[in-house]
Amino acid sequence: MAVEARQKTEAGKEFVTGADLLIEALVEAKVEKVFGYPGGAVLPIYDAMFRHEFPFEHILCRHEQGSIHAAEGYARVTGKPGVVVATSGPGATNLITGITDAMMDSLPLVIITGQVAQGVIGTDAFQEADVLGLTTPITKYNYQIQDAKELPRVINEAFYIATTGRPGPVLIDIPKNISAELTVRNESNAIELPGYQPNVKPNALQLQKLASLLEKAERPVLLAGAGVLLSDGATYLQEFVEKYELPVVNTLLGLGSFPGEHELFLGMGGMHGTYTANMAIYEADFLINIGARFDDRLTGKVANFAPGAKVAHIDIDPAEIGKIIRTDVPIVGDAKTALQALLAMDIKKPETTEWVTRLMENKVNYPYWYNRSEKQVSPQWLIEQICEKSKGEAIVATDVGQHQMWAAQFYAFNKPHNWLTSGGLGTMGFGLPAAIGAQLGRPDDLVVAIVGDGGIQMTIQELAVIHERNLPVKVFIVNNEALGMVRQWQEEFHGERYSSSLLTQNPDFLKIAEGYGIRSVLVDKEKDVPGVLEEVFAYDGPVLVDFRIHWKEKVFPMVAPGKGINEMVGVKP
Repeated sequence: MAVEARQKTEAGKEFVTGADLLIEALVEAKVEKVFGYPGGAVLPIYDAMFRHEFPFEHILCRHEQGSIHAAEGYARVTGKPGVVVATSGPGATNLITGITDAMMDSLPLVIITGQVAQGVIGTDAFQEADVLGLTTPITKYNYQIQDAKELPRVINEAFYIATTGRPGPVLIDIPKNISAELTVRNESNAIELPGYQPNVKPNALQLQKLASLLEKAERPVLLAGAGVLLSDGATYLQEFVEKYELPVVNTLLGLGSFPGEHELFLGMGGMHGTYTANMAIYEADFLINIGARFDDRLTGKVANFAPGAKVAHIDIDPAEIGKIIRTDVPIVGDAKTALQALLAMDIKKPETTEWVTRLMENKVNYPYWYNRSEKQVSPQWLIEQICEKSKGEAIVATDVGQHQMWAAQFYAFNKPHNWLTSGGLGTMGFGLPAAIGAQLGRPDDLVVAIVGDGGIQMTIQELAVIHERNLPVKVFIVNNEALGMVRQWQEEFHGERYSSSLLTQNPDFLKIAEGYGIRSVLVDKEKDVPGVLEEVFAYDGPVLVDFRIHWKEKVFPMVAPGKGINEMVGVKP
């Protein structure tokens, strides 16, 4: 391989640029995909990629926010860290939303930003921003490189930090002179993190306390969150649940950790969860939380969340235990490891038959429901049709809003790692680029992006990436010409004053798709839905479908702000 920037010293030592060391370190870390956008402060890095003949695939997204959401999608479906490169100043600040999103949803990312040369840092130089200061609260850790020889060690550490313990984003800020300057390789690239020792193995005595409470429980409920997925613990979760006949509730991000069509699955809990799931938590006498952080959209009014239950909480992050909900049995550790340990214990099965029977009756009597539209497409029915026509096997990425909740409610996720959505931050614009990252990560799988007409316009330029690479992503716009969830809250809580929430001047999405060279179709009648979906799923290429729904459709049931999960409105009449 010819690398022109390398030179030989008279002593025979090989000089390389800092950018060369970076590329070599990424290869050593077995990086397969890099999502990025070039600019002045990262030109030496992009030049090194070229000179090294691109040893990994570089995906040129059309906006830095698209790059980082694509990296999140890639990380979510593969379990591998997503890698992002952006230039200094606006390049780095355009990543802020995605970094925060990944931090809140525990996604492993390694983010490389360019920085102005060391000699002008702090002078308000062109495209300078204090990236360390900006990202300290929203990263698991961040670095600014001071010497090129640090790069291999820092890259090793960044991948280790991002992927161990509670996963999260790690940022490396590289001044331009560092990436451009010649240096020699450091002899040791060993990780130096004496203060970072994540606890994976749960305490045996605490597990025994959980077991003792389980044996005595009459109304146990198991709450499974994304931690089960991140630890690859879904198989062990199902085995544990079936062994002790425990009803299961998922968080929004935990969907897929337990089969959605399993008889012991009660549905999603929280603000738009099922009546059965929420009432099971409210009435439980023992709640086992594995890998969920008791987010406010799950708990509602804290005083009404499992008020009569003993609570055991298994989480890799000790900061989450006891933060929101009083915890009787705190267990710090990896979800899969904890489940394996529990399965190996001799625990007497609790008597749950009467409890489970009552919950199953609730499932039958109080399911998700909706009224079919007479004129336009019913969004809930649409999601059911998407699930049916895709055989429930699609990777589903969403934006944020009503369509997100309908997808969570009406698509049955029976397999892990097939559900991509922005949970903690609620980021509009997430769905389309996340679907791109997912398709690149699992090219042989069907990927569906279910997006709103508001959210897609925030990252719609990423259609260029889909066309450029002929990615067979199916983009479904649930189009109600409104910011649907905002409009619903304005109707419910603000006297139907629709302040800036109606999108009556939407573009022609079909023409936009045509401009990007992507097939498209408009569907405004329910009778056309099944046939169109069959054609779309049979087509080996990207398609955009604009589904028109009634603008006043709502997401129910719902727990209003400040109310408890036992105070749902819109339950099946």
